[in-house]
Amino acid sequence: MSASHSQGRLAQLLLRYASLLAGLRRVPVLGRCVSWAGVKLVPRDSLAWVQVQNGPARGLWLHLNPRTGATYFEGGGEPEVQEALQKHLRAGMTFYDVGANIGFFSLHAARLVGKEGRVVAFEADPEIAARLREHAERNAFGWTSVEEKAVWSKSGPVFFARTDPAASPDRGLGHVVSSGAGDTIQLSGVSLDDYARTHAAPDFLKCDVEGAEVEVFRGAERLLKEKRPGIICEMHSEENHRILLEEFARFGYACKPCGTNHILALPQ
Repeated sequence: MSASHSQGRLAQLLLRYASLLAGLRRVPVLGRCVSWAGVKLVPRDSLAWVQVQNGPARGLWLHLNPRTGATYFEGGGEPEVQEALQKHLRAGMTFYDVGANIGFFSLHAARLVGKEGRVVAFEADPEIAARLREHAERNAFGWTSVEEKAVWSKSGPVFFARTDPAASPDRGLGHVVSSGAGDTIQLSGVSLDDYARTHAAPDFLKCDVEGAEVEVFRGAERLLKEKRPGIICEMHSEENHRILLEEFARFGYACKPCGTNHILALPQ
């Protein structure tokens, strides 16, 4: 058995028993031993290929950190969002994943829309975008494209603050900022209206952009007026929630809660 295969099996065990191991780590003395053994067997920055075990995404391949990927591994990430995609996506549709991270929902959507459809995954962080491309390739979803751009109210260069991997191992909390400082990079920003002028417009889109939801939809007014895609959007503040409910209503959308932090907006 190769070293990589052995590490993959160990990673699966860590993912499968993540909650049990977390409890053991809180036990005096034993916890230190468990943590030490875990680091020796599977380094903290390691990634292992595993398949989602349960739920609508079952069987999809993901390259996960064994210590932080248990939710994805078990297929339990935001079940209401998964159910909404199951309900509203059909073969041949075009789906935009705005703020895709490692692409769990992009892959789920790619399976639902099939080869006749298209998935566009927007992910600004270069490291995470690279993993997302790996995921699309490993799952043979050739109809999925990754746009290494920040979706914003207008197109042009933007500053993007990357998250410290110690705080967010998959750098899932990165966001656009007004100026460069610290672990900040400059990259291309694009509005959805501009992107959809030269590419297939979405029939449905998911948005999770760490507080920039209002800016995203300020750059999508033509899209909301003309194409009128279905939308599932995570809200990161009460103010954004209030503003977007008003904006969606202005364009003739009906909104309802989808889980704790999301709204589902459908054209009427």
